[in-house]
Amino acid sequence: DEEFDELCFEFGLELDEITSEKDIISKEKGEEKAKGASDVVLYKIDVPANRYDLLCLEGLVRGLQVFKERINLPRYEKIIPAEGEGQRLIITEQTAQIRPHAVAAVLRNITFTKDRYDSFIDLQEKLHQNICRKRALVAIGTHDLDTISSPFTFTAKAPSEIKFKPLNQSKEYTASQIMDLYRTDSHLRHYLHLIENKPRYPVIYDSNGVVLSMPPIINGDHTKISLNTRNVFIECTGTDITKAKIVLDIIVTMFSEYCEKPFTVEAVEVVYPNGKTHIYPELAYRTEKVKPEHINKKIGISETPSSLAKLLTRMCLKSHVTGNGNQIEIEIPPTRADIIHACDIVEDAAIAYGYNNIQMVIPKTYTIANQLPLNKLAELLRLDLAAAGFTEALTFALCSQEDIADKLGMDISATNAVRIANPKTAEFQVARTTLLPGLLKTIAANRKMPLPLKLFEISDIVVKDP
Repeated sequence: DEEFDELCFEFGLELDEITSEKDIISKEKGEEKAKGASDVVLYKIDVPANRYDLLCLEGLVRGLQVFKERINLPRYEKIIPAEGEGQRLIITEQTAQIRPHAVAAVLRNITFTKDRYDSFIDLQEKLHQNICRKRALVAIGTHDLDTISSPFTFTAKAPSEIKFKPLNQSKEYTASQIMDLYRTDSHLRHYLHLIENKPRYPVIYDSNGVVLSMPPIINGDHTKISLNTRNVFIECTGTDITKAKIVLDIIVTMFSEYCEKPFTVEAVEVVYPNGKTHIYPELAYRTEKVKPEHINKKIGISETPSSLAKLLTRMCLKSHVTGNGNQIEIEIPPTRADIIHACDIVEDAAIAYGYNNIQMVIPKTYTIANQLPLNKLAELLRLDLAAAGFTEALTFALCSQEDIADKLGMDISATNAVRIANPKTAEFQVARTTLLPGLLKTIAANRKMPLPLKLFEISDIVVKDP
């Protein structure tokens, strides 16, 4: 456990805790409820928000293996089927108003086990929560390709015209009935608002009119994948094409390991409403060049170019020294959408070098911190007032309209107050224009206290700037 904790730390992750299902349940719900729960050891690992490639066991293990130099980073490749044999996804112009983008890919001859399948579903859920922004930007659908036939059509129709059997349901419903059905569903009700008030709902059909999914709500039951599924058709629809491409790349790179030809993905042709076609997934590799002295200077170390290249290679950024040793060429794989700029590369070099191994130094510049004159005056006034026997009150900066107007015998328009557009409660409608209401409310709440009450407050007020 200690060794693993150390490895996570070196790799830039944090091992949050070592626990088990039993421990978690007994902590949250008490010993009684935890009876019969599994006591298999679980590692809870904190993954940085930009590393989508570490969100499933496959990616995490691969990343750690490369980091420990046990394996080389695999090369992901897309296989483009022969003319007329591949899958096609046709986008119609009806989608433009609601979810205009779609990308797709096929994992061919994949072998699922219970654990792999669970991990596959779990990764989609994690991606939905973060990069997909709760399915608002991208929604992922995965289907058993052997139950449907290409070409597929991504269109949008009136809710009454869409009818299919949703995932794990026993009968067909129209789209409007589906919305009503899931209004009480703890998981799916959070996504209904994304399309609920639109005149048309997005939907994907195969060539025989079978519904694959109604993104971003639910897949059809007809195409659901199981442990016996051999060919998986993956579609990502959304409002942000860049995010959709990243999501597709992550899913296929993580699970192509289990295909008959590991790390290969079958491409799908997507046809846009204007007739243009595009092949997905992109699985784009690109190269960046960084000067070794730039990396050394930014981190504050002095490594040779070849050892810097090795550090980066361990972080899944395959690197080698070029041009008389004064440049490092770095290949950025499709799994690393988080590498946008040279500073991201420098950060990875620093992680691989080990933050604890960087020498601590006193910065060359020194500054003397100073208080703002206004804050200094307020501080001195507070001390003197407290010394004179007054008690300092700290009250809310927001209050109700009555507090600063009616209760002080003033008209609200004369106060020049700043209003909150969507106040959560009536108590917090406006920003205070005077400190008096706060102190009067404090006294009102402390009428049981012995007199005299000597209160003071020195704080900011907010008024509109003419």
